[in-house]
Amino acid sequence: MSNKIWYLPGPFHQYREDVKALAKAHGLRIIDANITESREGEADDVPEVTVRQFESAPALVLADKGNHGALQELIDKLNAERDGIVLLIDAAEGLAPLEHPGAGELPIRLFDALKAIHEGVISLTDQRDKLAGEAELLRAEIARLKAAAEQPVDNAEKITALKAQLDAANVQYRANASVESLEKAVADLPKA
Repeated sequence: MSNKIWYLPGPFHQYREDVKALAKAHGLRIIDANITESREGEADDVPEVTVRQFESAPALVLADKGNHGALQELIDKLNAERDGIVLLIDAAEGLAPLEHPGAGELPIRLFDALKAIHEGVISLTDQRDKLAGEAELLRAEIARLKAAAEQPVDNAEKITALKAQLDAANVQYRANASVESLEKAVADLPKA
C-alpha cells in the first residue's frame, strides 16, 4: 500500500486551512485519526495545519447550590431562544411565514438576516422579471426583423422596368446602378 493517507484528527472544520483542498493538492486521502488506531499507509510529508481559536462560551456559576431559580430562569431563556430559532428555520424552509421572534438576541439577529435576504431575493426577482420582459420584447423585434429580411425581394423585374423607362427617355445610367439610384433617375424624368 502506498503512503498516501493523511491521518488528521477531526472535525476538519476546526482548522484554519481548507484541509480537503490541501489533501487534494498533495494527492492525499484524509482519514480522521480519532476514529482509527491504524496508521497503515500514513504519508510522511503532510501539509502543516493550524487549529482555529474559538472563544469559550460563558459558563454559569451558581454560588448557592440550593438556588435552582437562577438555573431554571437560564434554562427558560435558552428554551425561548431555541424556540425562536426553530420558528425562523421553519420560515427559511418555507414551512411557516417569516415573523419577528419577539425575544432573544440570537433569534432577533437571525430574523434581521433572513429579512434582509428575503428582501434581496424579492429585488432580484423583480429585476429578473423586468429583464425577462425586455428580453421577450427584443426576441419579438428580432423575429420581426428576420421575417422582413427573409421576404424575397424581386429587384430584377423592378430594375429591368426602371432601365426600360430610362432607355425610352434616352437617359444614361451606370450598368451596375442600384435600385435607389435608378428610382431617383426615373423620378427626375420630365413628366410628359
